[in-house]
Parts: sequence; structure tokens; C-alpha cells
Amino acid sequence: MVKVENTKSIAMSDSIINLDHGDPTAYEEYWRKIGDRCTVTIRGCDLMSYFSDVNNLCWFLEPELAEAIKELHGAVGNAATEDRYIVVGTGSTQLCQAAVHALSLLAGGTEPVSVVAAAPYYSTYVEETTYVRSGMYKWEGDAWRFDKKGPFIELVTSPNNPDGTIRETVVNRPDDEEAKVIHDFAYYWPHYTPVTHCQDHDIMLFTFSKITGHAGSRIGWALVKDKEVAKKMVEYIIVNSIGVSKESQVRSAKILKVLKETCTSETENFFEYGREMMKNRWERLREVVKESDFTLPKYPEGYCNFFGKTLESYPDVTVGVFHVLTQAFAWLGTKEETDLVNDLRRQKVMSRAGERCGSDKKHVRVSMLSREDVFNVFLERLANMKLIKSIDL
Repeated sequence: MVKVENTKSIAMSDSIINLDHGDPTAYEEYWRKIGDRCTVTIRGCDLMSYFSDVNNLCWFLEPELAEAIKELHGAVGNAATEDRYIVVGTGSTQLCQAAVHALSLLAGGTEPVSVVAAAPYYSTYVEETTYVRSGMYKWEGDAWRFDKKGPFIELVTSPNNPDGTIRETVVNRPDDEEAKVIHDFAYYWPHYTPVTHCQDHDIMLFTFSKITGHAGSRIGWALVKDKEVAKKMVEYIIVNSIGVSKESQVRSAKILKVLKETCTSETENFFEYGREMMKNRWERLREVVKESDFTLPKYPEGYCNFFGKTLESYPDVTVGVFHVLTQAFAWLGTKEETDLVNDLRRQKVMSRAGERCGSDKKHVRVSMLSREDVFNVFLERLANMKLIKSIDL
């Protein structure tokens, strides 16, 4: 069992804490303890060419990163890599844009392809599909309300960002050849959710940042079944950035290999460490939220193939049900008719407004991935809001 050390919360101050972005600095302590095992030395004469493997469809993908990706998925059992093309990108953000571009181009129609996601959805999807004002595709909003005819792309995030729910497609057109799906599995790892089965879809996106916390490396990858889709994705990335940083790829490969090695360790298992840390944070958050006007989603327990057991849960005394509490974001709500993002801002806590995610003013997305001292300050300020509301009553 990997122990999670709780540090004392820093004192309340006038500093603003930003929990809007999912900056995964929570894992710094783990990697600090790993020490030099992830150190990579790059000489001035190394990695100078654009090309990594001219025989690979994705010719800018470093072979050692491709190998590390396959080995990690094999060890965790969360996604199929056989008979897939691996496309590397500058984070999954670039890959999502590349996939939307590829599917829209291959649709071959004269009208823009509709792009939808079920609310509450990842807010950046809106920006990704509207920023360049492409005539090839068009953001059509909430998939729950989508009934337009013609080709469309549904973005499915599971576990969902922002609310952590397990998602499948919402637009039910099983025999429609014009229906395309992009599956975003950024959080389908055992420190966030039970790995119940090996995912096997046409396009699956993953990001290095949310697995290990190394967001600054800007590495993501797509597992793609169809060769033509993979080719068009690669073409997009070539035009957009002429490949992906080799330095970042080499560092990512090294860290992923070390991560894979820890999967069988009783003392250094990263996923065990991450889950214990997140579970601890969720327990403390629920303790603050209980008997208040704040609300949090309910999560069922589930058997995790990676851990080989049903992940432990505990009763939430406020509603009398059981939860698996390791999601990367808290979908915080309130029973009151209020603008929650502004309420938190008055307490100098930055969060992501529910309206940006296709929801309402009564909900916000709060990152659970900050450093420990920042998270402790958040809990103190949330408790202070709870106290103020009780006094007002």
C-alpha cells in the first residue's frame, strides 16, 4: 500500500487560488521520490531531424514512445492497441482537432459536419471547434438535444469531464454510416476510475498530462483503427506544427516505462498512490460539503480489472449511498438559486463556470489535482462559505 502523506494546510491569506484549470501538480511529490530514474540526458547532437521513423505512417512518432504506450496499455488493460495506428500529438487537444478535421474531410459533403457532446461537456470542445471558424465542421452543442439530419461527430468523454460520470454515445443512430464518434479517455486510468474492460473504439484519445501529471511535456496520443483517418490526422499535425517535439516524446517514453514498472510494486505503484491521494481528498471534500447547500455527484462502486478487486467505497452519510471517490474534478453544485462561480470568486477561488460546460450557474467544475497546500486552502474557504450561509440563515 502506498501511503499518502497529508501536509498541513497553509494559512488563510489574500492569495487567489486557481482551480479552474486541471493543472495536475498533485503528483509532484511522487515523482520527487522516484528520483533520477526518470532522468533523460539529451546531447546537443541528438534528435535534430524532423523524422523519427520514415516507415511509420506517423513518421514523427518516436519508436520508444510507441513501445512505451503499448506496454502501458497492456499492463493496465484499459485500451486495445493491436491493429491500431498510433498518432502522437501536442497533447490530446491537438489530436481532438486533428480527428475532427479528418472525419469532416472524409465525410466529403458540401455542408459543415455537426459536432456535439452531451452536457455537461468539456468546455474546451466548444473552443476547439469554433476558434478557427472552419467551414468543414460546426459546433452544434448538447448531444442530448441534437436531432439534425446529415453527418455528425459525437465527442464522448469517459469518465466525463467535468462531472466524472461514465459515458457512452447519446445520439442513437447505430446504423447511420454518417455518425462518427471520438472517444476521449483522458481519465480512464485506475487512479481515477475502475478499469472495467478494455476499450475498443475507432478513435481513442489519451493524454500524458492527466496520467502522470506531466502537463508541461504536452504529449498525447490517439489509437486509430482506420488508416485513412490516421493519415488525415497526421497531415493535420504536419500542417499545424510539423510534427511533435522529440525531446518531449523521449522524456514521456522514459516516464511511461518507469510507470509501467511500478504497476507490480507494493511500495511504488503510481496508480495506487494516485488513488489513495484522490480518495483522501474526496473524503475531506465530502466532509465539508455534508449538511450544507452544496451538492456533489453520486458514483457507484465498480470492479477494477487492474487492481483485481471491487474498489473500496464508503457511505456518504448525507445521502446514504456508496461512492468511488477518485475523480479528477469535482462537479460542485448548490441548491440555492445563485451564481456559484461568482460566490467562489468572492472567496478568491477560481473555478470553471457550469455554463461553459453546457450546464447552469448553479454548478462549477473544481480541479482536484492541485498541490496539497492549495487544496487545503480551498477546503477552508469552502467551509467558510458554508459557515457564512448558516449564519445568514
